Amino acid sequence: MISGRCECGRVRYEVDGAIVDFSHCHCSQCRRLHGAAYATFAGVLRKNFRYVSGEEDVRVYASSEKNDRVFCGICGSAILVASSQYPDYLYLSMSTVQGDPPRPEGYHQYVSSKAPWHEITDGLKQYAVEPPD
Repeated sequence: MISGRCECGRVRYEVDGAIVDFSHCHCSQCRRLHGAAYATFAGVLRKNFRYVSGEEDVRVYASSEKNDRVFCGICGSAILVASSQYPDYLYLSMSTVQGDPPRPEGYHQYVSSKAPWHEITDGLKQYAVEPPD
């Protein structure tokens, strides 16, 4: 079981399943919305996700035609991304995941738009945009 919460603790969720995708996104949108050099996401099956509390405090920002950003309307924590391109999955912001759940090897995506002041120094695969399916 994977659990997570926003900073203020109002929004809490559980996932009855495993992390099936693990990525570090360097696109300018993720950088702005997360206030960091990149955002790290854990892909999980949508059918395994549920809110434990605070669903009424959840807000959605349609950041593009294909992506909805879900965040806590009280503290502003980025909770997840729901993509119409991959409707069976949700991409949890790892900043909200509690503990250290098992995950597959990660990768970097959208490195073509990474912050010029950030250097990627690990040995993970890098993709200019999204990885191939």
